[in-house]
Amino acid sequence: MVKLDRLINVLGGYGARLCTAPRGRDVELRGVALHDPAGAEEVLLAVGIDSIGAVLAETPAAVVLLREVDEQELAVARERGVAVVRIDPDVSWGQLAAVVYGLVLEGRETEAGRGPTDLFALADALAASVGGPVTIEDQHAGVLAYSSRQESADRARLATILGRRVPADIRAELTARGVYAHLASSAEPLFAEPMPEQEFHGRALIAVRAGRELLGSIWVEVTEPLDEERSAALRAGARTASLHLLRARASADLERQIESDLVIGLLEGQADAPAVLSRLGLRGNGFRVVAMQAEEAQDAAVLIAFERATAGFGWARPGRSALFANTVYTVLPDGEPGERWFRGLLRNMPADVRLRAGVGGVAEPLALPLSRQEADECLAVDGDREIVGYEQAWHEILLRRVRNAASSGRVPSRGPVWDLRRHDADNGTRYAATLREWLRCQGDPGAAANRLGVHANTVRYRMRKMAEVTRLDLDDPDERLALIIALLID
Repeated sequence: MVKLDRLINVLGGYGARLCTAPRGRDVELRGVALHDPAGAEEVLLAVGIDSIGAVLAETPAAVVLLREVDEQELAVARERGVAVVRIDPDVSWGQLAAVVYGLVLEGRETEAGRGPTDLFALADALAASVGGPVTIEDQHAGVLAYSSRQESADRARLATILGRRVPADIRAELTARGVYAHLASSAEPLFAEPMPEQEFHGRALIAVRAGRELLGSIWVEVTEPLDEERSAALRAGARTASLHLLRARASADLERQIESDLVIGLLEGQADAPAVLSRLGLRGNGFRVVAMQAEEAQDAAVLIAFERATAGFGWARPGRSALFANTVYTVLPDGEPGERWFRGLLRNMPADVRLRAGVGGVAEPLALPLSRQEADECLAVDGDREIVGYEQAWHEILLRRVRNAASSGRVPSRGPVWDLRRHDADNGTRYAATLREWLRCQGDPGAAANRLGVHANTVRYRMRKMAEVTRLDLDDPDERLALIIALLID
């Protein structure tokens, strides 16, 4: 069931503002009306209504969405216990109607197969009918809900609930036994034999599907296969769970899209940053951007990462995320370290997923596009590091910028570096590489020799021979800097 609080949070992404909520934000919403009369638990969209005061004085609706309202009309609404939400005039009624209908009607129970109002209640009902503690999981073995019944619960179940995911050793054994292959291909119940070494008593399990698509699974802790009556109850539970998961996904997808649009506007500098941050529920003056990408051939991993980054609702999450092309961007408050947040996300990802992250520097709201650029540049830093932060890699990023800037114009065909490279190509020498290491080691031939794998006298000899090939003034600091930049261009 959708409550007023959730409606307000979602509509906030469209510029809506709650003016008054006399009965609090926990009011349940069961329907939508475009014109009066509206029902007692419905959302009234005040489209084309001239006399707002008269409507507020008479309507039994739980909440009214309108364009304009004055203090006298708000006083009437408070007296009657009607919540009032003022809508941004730049947002069309058609767009708002689609959002409100989607939230309220998708969250309402269907007439067919009315059942528990959430997955936890469904888990409790199944535990009673099937006869064992129940967990409901997503398609990646993450825990969505579990029954309150805990008697006889084994270590594996407790570890699964506490970790919000089936432990890796048990997943590996279940995979080897073909359990997950069964879930992927069949809609029939299966009994997984006990694993004494993992304190796993045994499970009756069934896939939760929408047509051919696997949405998740239900697991019941039992010591022997189910009889026909309890198997039928488990099948019925899987059908009910599929409705819940489809509704939840539809609603979550809508919220994710709103969140993603707002975040992209922030990162591209196209939005009123302070106002958008307020709509997203982010407070403070400093934020940083985390950019995440998957390794090659793992395109689905980016979608999983976005799903995990946006899992949970509202203020339970520290950041707000967007999916843009093959990158997930997350805006975090300054007080939330980017690396700690990323490591926490990785712990909730499937074991075979490989992600890399770049963390931009802290920026004020209007400078978030710069933090995004830094995060992108961190991802481009060479090496096999799983996460790169701007504060630690700023020098590598600066050198990359200098290299790109120097490469953007016409490359000179003359000069010391190009003379040395031509000589190397014609004679098999390594003068350009030797000069680069000599400069990097600040003129120390011993350190340069170690980097080149040669004797220090070899470095000294090459430095003398270079003077016969081209003009080098290594006592001039400006020329040394120019040589370093030129040597960066490959």
